[in-house]
Amino acid sequence: MLYLFTGSDTKTVRAKAFAWAAAARKKEPNAPYIRLGADEVSESALEEVVQSQGLFFNKMLVLLDDPFALAGAADAVLTALPQIKESHNPIAIVAPKLLAARLKKLEAQAEKVFTFDAAEKKPARGFNSALVNALAAKDGPALWKELQKAERQGDVPEMLHGLLHWKARDMMQKGSRAWSEKESRELSVQLIELLSSARSGDLALSPALERFALSLK
Repeated sequence: MLYLFTGSDTKTVRAKAFAWAAAARKKEPNAPYIRLGADEVSESALEEVVQSQGLFFNKMLVLLDDPFALAGAADAVLTALPQIKESHNPIAIVAPKLLAARLKKLEAQAEKVFTFDAAEKKPARGFNSALVNALAAKDGPALWKELQKAERQGDVPEMLHGLLHWKARDMMQKGSRAWSEKESRELSVQLIELLSSARSGDLALSPALERFALSLK
């Protein structure tokens, strides 16, 4: 029986595999446990663990620790996959970050596959000049489009609101062609009230920002 532990989160893959082995050993304390590292995996070693059955135990628990780290071990495992599948011994393969072709072969033979992928990290994006420039120009349709674009790219509404409020205060201090000082001050207050209203549950921040953009004239 083959149990595959894989995924891009190497640390979690290994932790879950060894936790599985520990639980299995606790359940069958008399069963032998064998862990083979990549440098210990060979055709003869696999043949032994696949076929082993003793007088005093029914099963042997086997853990192959990242055999795909070495070419020779990888070839031995792929060759022995049918035998590993048919073995009465539970055999766990710890194989993080597998190539797609190898993963497909292993999945086809596995009793169960445990996959643990690392969460994708979104890269931090630079200053959104197009967004603040649209506000500075009092161009509502352009601001609405930039808000839509920014959210599609993963920017959260709170960050976008922060940029807009920063620009409002910047225009209060430095002046603006499209906004008078009084209008900039009123804009700052409006954005503060918009955020407060969104937090109180009146209207979610994202649609509130879009409505604000379309209200600009």
